[in-house]
This record gives sequence, C-alpha cells and structure tokens, in this order.
Amino acid sequence: MHHPDTVTPPPARFNFARHLIDTNAQRRDKTALIDDVGRLRYGQLAEQVERLSSALRDLGLQREDRVLLLMQDGSDWVVSFLAALHAGVVPVAVNTLLTPKDYAYMLTDCRAQVALVSGTLVPALSAAMADAAHELRHVVVSRASGALPALNVPVRDWATLVASGVRGQAADTHADEAAFWLYSSGSTGAPKGTVHSQANLYWTAELYGKGVLQLTENDRVFSAAKLFFAYGLGNALTFPLSVGASVVLMAERPTPQAVFARLRAHQPTVFCGAPTGYGGMLANPDLPAKSEVALRLCSSAGEALPRDIGERWTAHFGCQIIDGIGSTEMLHIFLSNRPGDVRYGTTGKPVSGYEVQLRDEQGQVITEADQIGDLYIQGPSAALMYWNNRAKTRDTFQGAWTKSGDKYSRDADGYYTYAGRNDDMLKVSGIYVSPFEVEATLVKHTAVLEAAVIGTTDSDGLTKTKAFVVLKPGQALSEDDLKSFCKEHLAPYKYPRFIEFVGELPKTATGKIQRFKLRELETA
Repeated sequence: MHHPDTVTPPPARFNFARHLIDTNAQRRDKTALIDDVGRLRYGQLAEQVERLSSALRDLGLQREDRVLLLMQDGSDWVVSFLAALHAGVVPVAVNTLLTPKDYAYMLTDCRAQVALVSGTLVPALSAAMADAAHELRHVVVSRASGALPALNVPVRDWATLVASGVRGQAADTHADEAAFWLYSSGSTGAPKGTVHSQANLYWTAELYGKGVLQLTENDRVFSAAKLFFAYGLGNALTFPLSVGASVVLMAERPTPQAVFARLRAHQPTVFCGAPTGYGGMLANPDLPAKSEVALRLCSSAGEALPRDIGERWTAHFGCQIIDGIGSTEMLHIFLSNRPGDVRYGTTGKPVSGYEVQLRDEQGQVITEADQIGDLYIQGPSAALMYWNNRAKTRDTFQGAWTKSGDKYSRDADGYYTYAGRNDDMLKVSGIYVSPFEVEATLVKHTAVLEAAVIGTTDSDGLTKTKAFVVLKPGQALSEDDLKSFCKEHLAPYKYPRFIEFVGELPKTATGKIQRFKLRELETA
C-alpha cells in the first residue's frame, strides 16, 4: 500500500516529462498508449517526446512561450503535451467542444505562438484566428485527412515535424515553474486560465494515482473524461504513465456504445467516467456482462454520483465506483471514496496529503457534524494563479487554502456529502436546501430520466424549489404522484413545490446541467 505521508517531494529542479521518461526507461518495449490508429510503446513515446521538444524550439519557441493544444484524444495529444513540458514551453490544453468564439478569446488571452491542432478541429481554429488578436506564428496539424489547410500563417504536418526533431535533454525547469494551463469552465463569466506547475502533475500522481487508485504497471486505464479536463489528464496521462501502466485513448464522444467497444476490445482494468455517463451505460440494452470486461475499479467525478447508480453498477459488474471531487484549480481529486471503503451517496474522505475545511458564512471553521459549509482545500497541487486576473486569484487562492465554491456537510464518521455549488444552494424557509439532494431523489423514481432543481419565487416572494423533469421514453407520470414520491423520501420542506416536465435540460459542452439557464427562463 502506498502511504502518501511518506511521499518524497520532487527536487527543486524538476521536469515532469523527463521524470516520466526516466521512470519508464526499462519499459521500452511495453505498450504505453493504445488509440484509434495504433499503439505506442514506452520507448517510442520517449523518442517522439524528445524529437517534438527540439522541433518546437526550432520553430522559434522560447522558454515559457505558450502553445495552444486543441486536439482530440490520441497518442499525439500525449506526445504534444509532454514535448512542450520537456522543452520548457507551456501547453494551453483546451476543450475540443467549444465554439470558435471561445477559442478566439483563449488565443488572445494566452498569446499562444504556436497551435497544435487535430485535422478535424482546423475549421474551428481557422474561424477563431479570423476573430482573434492572435500571435500565432505556426499551426501544426495532426492527423490531417488530405492536404494541409491554407491559413494566414505557416502550416506544418505534425508527424513530419516530429521526425525533423533531434533527441536531446529536457529543459532545466523548476518544480514550481509555470508548466501548463487549463481553462476553468467559466460557468461564471469568461473562462479563467489556470496556471499549473511542473510539480503539480507529480503530486497528483503520487497522492491520487498511487495513493487512491493504487495503480501499478499491470493496469490498463481507460478514461471517458478527455485529456483536456484536469480529471482526464490525471486519469489518462499523469497517473498511468507514472507507474508504467497502459492507457486506452479514444477520440470520439464517450457514448455508451463507444465505451462498451473499448471495454470489450481492450479489457481495461480501471475505468474513469462521470455520473451521467454511468447512468447512460446502465440504461443501455448493450451493457456488457461482467464476464466480458476486466474491470477491477472505476472512478467518478465532475458531479456527485447518485447512490442508486453506484449500487446498480457494483451489483452488475462486481466492482466499485469511487466517487470523488476535484477541480481545475487543484488539478485532480482531493476528496474521495477509497477502494474497499465506498459509501455511496457521499464523496468520501480527504485524500492523504490534502486537508479540507468546512467554513460558515462568517468564515469560521465548522467542527460539528451534519452542518453545511463552504469547502476549502489545502494541498500541494494547487494552481499558481489565474492568468491576468488578480481579483479572482485572490478570491480563490487564499494563502495555503483554495476556495472550492462547493458546499458540503460532514457526518459523524467523517464522510463528506455534496450539498451543491455556492451559487446553486437554495434557502427555503431559512434552511439551506441542496438542489442536488432533491434531484437525486427525483431520479430514484423509475419513470424519471433526469432532473434539475432551482429556486423560484412564489407569490409571497419566498424561495421555493422547482424541478424540471425529463421522463424516460414511453413513461407517463403526474405532478402529484411525483410530489408524493418526493415527500416519502425527503424532509417536508425539501420536496419540489413546482414540477415542470420538459423534453431536455440545458447542458454545457461537457454535460453539466446549466441550472442558471433554467433560472433565467423562470425570471424572463
């Protein structure tokens, strides 16, 4: 068992890409990456990283210059990210599901000098470039189908560029040096460039990858969450490559069918997903039998995992889903259930190496059980700052502590339960109500597919809960029946006073329900 309290900090001069190459020096012939077009062995991975590292410098990139990384999941994403770290240039890994307007903002904000882009995403980048005050000097296209596109800057082929590089030493980076950016989702205003260090990748691998997932070189890991997410970056790059495991990568959307195909074909031992995905898979008639897969453990993050989904998954596959919460700001999961200690319906306990606090509205630490408070985290993987945003940086990164923006309660046994976002929490009759708790109750009804709960104002100007409910195909249900069901399972003040049946719920590009859009509809 890996004991995180004995984790050795990285040395002051530390380059994470070099660390991975050194760690796997004796595994040259072992499969590192399996993607849609083939396999890459650890020896090939090291060679491509070193070659692309020198080729990027040959394009005129200086240390700490930013490069935009807009690519579908595949071995080329992993090589590109690590090559940038190796060269001491800063990859800005962005969500592939956004609009050209979003990319235009990011290009202008980060001042990327080079863009690394998948062939399928060139049209979005091209539209963004037309709309941005960008500083791109080169665009490097990976897996282009057909001829390279004509853009108003020089365009290179990714594989040709890699082949042109020479193998060499990694940049002599500092462990605390700005190494890469991820943009936080921007649910409130413009996305924020979250700046992480070389060492932060090391810490999450040691504390969560080894400490919680207990990954070894015998594992094969498959993440439905993509590499551009902090969660996916840990699952499908940082953690498995830190122990010499193998990774399954998939460019397409993680539909149930796409995930089932990989579970059957590649036999991953660890699968990482999100609650919506687990729910969709369990509802799919093509769900593999336990005998068809090799799963030993699953993880979930992104939103709280309803107890019902966890229990049904374990009943079917005989393996647990460990639900945890992380953030772009902390890079990965800091509060989690553990293998063999899963309490479905909770987010478990703090990951070793992290300390968490619940604070009340006055900022005082809550010590008694079952009180809802604001979640703060202290740990070694916190981001350095938000780029060009001092006010938000100071609000979120408060000394050693990071404010999560989530509300939680802690029970007498020390397990933490999600109670919503700060801005989604409802105060009904002077008492906090978690919209998530009401949603989790609604979806227990056999006819309900999805639900979202917001606060709405009644004729007396008081906040009451309103539920927007999507029924499963072919199901019918009355408002009164659903209210009665809720009253059986919830405290009386929590049941939704208003229920509206809808065809679908508004969601972000990453599948999170946008309650603020429902709130806007209510006030319109």
